[in-house]
Amino acid sequence: MRVKGASVSNKKRKKLFTITKGYWGQHKNAYRRAREAYLAALSRAYADRKRKKRDFRRLWITRISAAVRSEGMSYSAFMNGLKKAGITMNRKMLSELAIHDMQAFRSLVEQAKAAAK
Repeated sequence: MRVKGASVSNKKRKKLFTITKGYWGQHKNAYRRAREAYLAALSRAYADRKRKKRDFRRLWITRISAAVRSEGMSYSAFMNGLKKAGITMNRKMLSELAIHDMQAFRSLVEQAKAAAK
């Protein structure tokens, strides 16, 4: 008598159905559909981890740009001025300064204006 491995197969299926619980339609309870949906979800999750980094950078740049424009300067001129002034600060921190500590941000804008001239 040969061993068919039913307990292993059942365990594998049960594990997949636990992961796909909450998926739409047959994607949660039909093995083939669930497996396809799960693999697609994995690839989307991988891609979206990369996209998340892009999206946050865009958000930070938008916030910095809005804050700098209120001070009468463009984003590109501000970043160029910071570079010429020798101030190296990442966009996340610049964005946080623009939101929470406008006084410190204004001093950076003034330094950037002075260095750009």
